[in-house]
Amino acid sequence: MRRMEFKMERQGLLTIGDKVTVTEGVLPSNYYYTIDPSLAMSGNYPFNKQLKSREGIVTDITENPRGFYVTVEFDEDDID
Repeated sequence: MRRMEFKMERQGLLTIGDKVTVTEGVLPSNYYYTIDPSLAMSGNYPFNKQLKSREGIVTDITENPRGFYVTVEFDEDDID
């Protein structure tokens, strides 16, 4: 399983157990991912860490002073 973290701006947009679909965006030297429809966004990932799956399950939601963070688990090998 591969886990990725996404930043969610407002509470309550997703719940643990939700099945989500992500869209891939491309920057000059990185990929980034958005949980559809624009619910949360990942950080940047280098090209060698491209996500192969487009569907995952929300496994955790945490809040800290910087906002809400969603952990999504994808059915593929984790890339370190």
